[in-house]
Amino acid sequence: MTPRDGLRRAASVERVPAPARFLVVLDADSTLIRNEVIELLADEAGRGSEVAAATEAAMRGEVDFATSLRSRVKALAGVPAEAFARAIARIEPTPGARELITAVHERGGIVGVVSGGFHEVLDTVAPDLGVDVWRANRLVSADRILTGEVDGAIVDATAKAETLRSWAAERGVPLPLTFAIGDGANDLEMMAAAGLGLAFNAKPAVRERADLVIGAVDLSEVIALLPR
Repeated sequence: MTPRDGLRRAASVERVPAPARFLVVLDADSTLIRNEVIELLADEAGRGSEVAAATEAAMRGEVDFATSLRSRVKALAGVPAEAFARAIARIEPTPGARELITAVHERGGIVGVVSGGFHEVLDTVAPDLGVDVWRANRLVSADRILTGEVDGAIVDATAKAETLRSWAAERGVPLPLTFAIGDGANDLEMMAAAGLGLAFNAKPAVRERADLVIGAVDLSEVIALLPR
């Protein structure tokens, strides 16, 4: 075996996900973080309040999420890519987020985030908080200017549930040992797929269908539910 072959083999081994005892999957906006990222970006185009109202309706389940997201992203046309850094600077992690992630790792679990938001922001925020794996949408840009389009399929409710199942299978985690934490209607499918679906900072329709409601806006409240 040549040294090049050895490097290739080592790299392939490193890409195999390590087994975990359990899996915690969170939504991002208004769950892992206190903000709605699309609203921060829309502020750059002077359309923050308009987009905020549309986001609220989508989270209540009043409109189809994918259709709503594409419509809201159109409002971002013309926003420069530099806006991502300004949005990231305004992001506030939800109280207890770091404590929950630390506790999951200490007990042999992993943390995933699946979001209807955007990789351009989550790729910085997630690793900073210690998240193990994440998935989100990507925005199309040309000459570092947003075109108002989403690149590829939307990460919607069905995609969130499929992602939870996929991450669990990759890590050898039985579905009864998965937790899903979300606030909006597009989180309901992944909450139903998980062993325990937790409504957090959630809309009424989500609280009604969750296995358990976390009342305080503090993610460390989830720690007591984790396997020891």
